[in-house]
Amino acid sequence: MADTFNYRIDHHGSLVRPAGLATDDPESVDAAVREAVVLQRGLRSTVVTDGDFPREDFRGAVLDAVDGFRRTGETGPDGLVRWVAESVPKANGALLPDYGTRLAALTVIAPKATLPSPAYLAATTFQAGLGPASARELGEALAEIVRAEIALLVAQGVRLIQLDNPLLLDHVAVDPAGGSALSFADALAVDAAAVRLDERPEGVRIGVAPGWAAPAAVDRARAERLYTEVPADRWVLPFDQGTRAELDLVRALPEDRDVCLGVVDATVPELEDIDTVMSRVDAVGEFKDLEDAAVSPSRGFADIASRPLLSAEDQRRKLVLVETIARYCWGNEF
Repeated sequence: MADTFNYRIDHHGSLVRPAGLATDDPESVDAAVREAVVLQRGLRSTVVTDGDFPREDFRGAVLDAVDGFRRTGETGPDGLVRWVAESVPKANGALLPDYGTRLAALTVIAPKATLPSPAYLAATTFQAGLGPASARELGEALAEIVRAEIALLVAQGVRLIQLDNPLLLDHVAVDPAGGSALSFADALAVDAAAVRLDERPEGVRIGVAPGWAAPAAVDRARAERLYTEVPADRWVLPFDQGTRAELDLVRALPEDRDVCLGVVDATVPELEDIDTVMSRVDAVGEFKDLEDAAVSPSRGFADIASRPLLSAEDQRRKLVLVETIARYCWGNEF
């Protein structure tokens, strides 16, 4: 896909919110988004997002805009408030209204949108005996909603759309743990349905981030099945720890798929050594065409608005480092 690839300096979508930002104050949110766009433009990012500023967490684009879900009073160990599906979900219009249009008015940089994957939402909100008959049924309904939203975003000029499913890499571990409400096969079928579009303008990429960290060891056959059955153009993979499993995840990727390497750790303030990062990227270059690659942080900086992983200044330093690594890899050819 190297002929149309040009989104080399990336980030997952969520950024550290300004202190005291209230998501129920549209004017304050709009001002914060404008500042975030200025930040991304100054850091020479090749895509721009709204930082997830209007949403409580990375799931909000769907959970805030779709009927059928109920927010509970429970919070999981990951800090996410638990939601449950009480009926088959129905959308009330666009999930991200005028998203591409609003960002295009602020910069010429290509807009990027990030959505939670339908398989992830189905696995985490399904409750037996409540609402849909199965997690698969819930996931299929969500996949229709997400696929329709992707088509709307592309029509608005959004050129990079990323689906986040933090659970998928658990399934490609050696001896993966069971117990999920959604089987591996069902998760693949649901997310595959969401990313299939009949037509895509040149330069459009639909990507999947299958997890924030690589498992201790990768089952190669299951990884290949993941990439084969979910027809995403681009896979956003953790690549910040220098483990063999991280390299194995990239090695299993089909030749015709792009990869975005999460080369810096978004959870710690210490900056990575550039020579160390470049040696890892060089190892990928031995078997993967780096013209089909990009670099980014390992995950979002604030997937939960109230729990940023770093300070705004540490975030800026990490993003500067990503831009520097990109220039080491590709010069100024973005």
